[in-house]
Amino acid sequence: MIRSLIAASVLLSTSASAFATDITWWHGMGGKNQEVINQIAEKFNAAQDACALTPVSKGTYEEALAAGIAAFRSGEQPNILQVFDAGAATIINAKGAAVPAEDLITKAGYEFDRDAFIDGVRYFYADADGKFVGMPFNSSAPIMYTNTGALEKAGVEAPKTWEEFEQIAPKLKEAGYIPLVQSQLTWEMTENFFSRNNLQFATNNNGYDSVEGTKINATAPEHVMMYEKLKAWHDEGYFGYFGAGWSDNQKPFEEDKVALWIGSSGSFGGLQNSAQMPFSASFLPYWNSIEGAGTNSFIGGAALFAMSGKSDAENKCTADFFQFLTSAEIQYFWHKSTGYVPITKAAHELAREDGYYNEKPIAEVGIQQLSLPGGEWSKGYRMGFYPQIREVMEREYNKIFAGETSVEDAMKTIEQEGNALLERFAKTAG
Repeated sequence: MIRSLIAASVLLSTSASAFATDITWWHGMGGKNQEVINQIAEKFNAAQDACALTPVSKGTYEEALAAGIAAFRSGEQPNILQVFDAGAATIINAKGAAVPAEDLITKAGYEFDRDAFIDGVRYFYADADGKFVGMPFNSSAPIMYTNTGALEKAGVEAPKTWEEFEQIAPKLKEAGYIPLVQSQLTWEMTENFFSRNNLQFATNNNGYDSVEGTKINATAPEHVMMYEKLKAWHDEGYFGYFGAGWSDNQKPFEEDKVALWIGSSGSFGGLQNSAQMPFSASFLPYWNSIEGAGTNSFIGGAALFAMSGKSDAENKCTADFFQFLTSAEIQYFWHKSTGYVPITKAAHELAREDGYYNEKPIAEVGIQQLSLPGGEWSKGYRMGFYPQIREVMEREYNKIFAGETSVEDAMKTIEQEGNALLERFAKTAG
């Protein structure tokens, strides 16, 4: 892993030619994030003259993945495709669709150090042996944002565990606040629930070992307990649920109506402008009662995949760009510009040395959580048709809080329909 743009420029110059090789990057980001992506592409193009990178927004994450798969089938795929966390299994198991990032980089003559990446980033887009298939890019962690004034008014501190939350929730409600909301139950209270509490989420090593016979473990007693608690807290006025949309539950926190909000570390940048009150942040709570809990969470967001079927010159340019993208300077630029975490230890250290976290300590919380000690089951999951499984979860979770189904029945339905989707994926993979 190179650590400076100067070093990157030297390395990249070795492949310089009279005419630049064109490569394309399809992504699913808009707004400010798209602007920063364009800036990174401009920086890369200016740093060398061998390659010319063109980023293209394809709409949402889901739309970008669908467009990429369709383009691959017609032989018109981009060089680089951004794929979100839930879609990782789809692209990884699409036979011949992507060249493993680690193979691409080493073939281009670069050294690749897996240990250069922070722990919570290292495994999610890797294979069962730890080889990087996708290059992590816009990475985030689910953290707990805290309304400073609400906690002060209630005379409490931010909870480290869910047991502590249960102790302070009545005081927060009495102070006039909804004690807790969250952004996305699937990511924060299911997927990362299993990771943060070091519990097995699916068979076959959480799906990493094989698509054949992988089954989801939604009915795990601890997971059922989490949702029984959420429903009880909801009924007692301790947990607010305003829908499955990403911003549905963030808005009341921004409006100073909520004390604690489980959101993405990547939301920090926007929250600085939208929050109507002072706020801080701390780690996603875990259950102290669960043995082995308190491990790291895994990343959300998306990774970049090098699509196959490209020339050696184009693949070299993709490798050059991956090296450029993971340099400490560019990762720090991305981190400061968007709120997403820097994916390498060198970039994290650069931000720290520059005094960024003295200025904005909240910006480091996600990185610190991802850097916590890992456990056997904290690296994440790898399941096919997972966007569809998330849709099943969201439907059933909506029904729980609407009083239309029990937690136990909802989890049984998720398992039944989820396992049917996993079985269908196993038949179609490759």
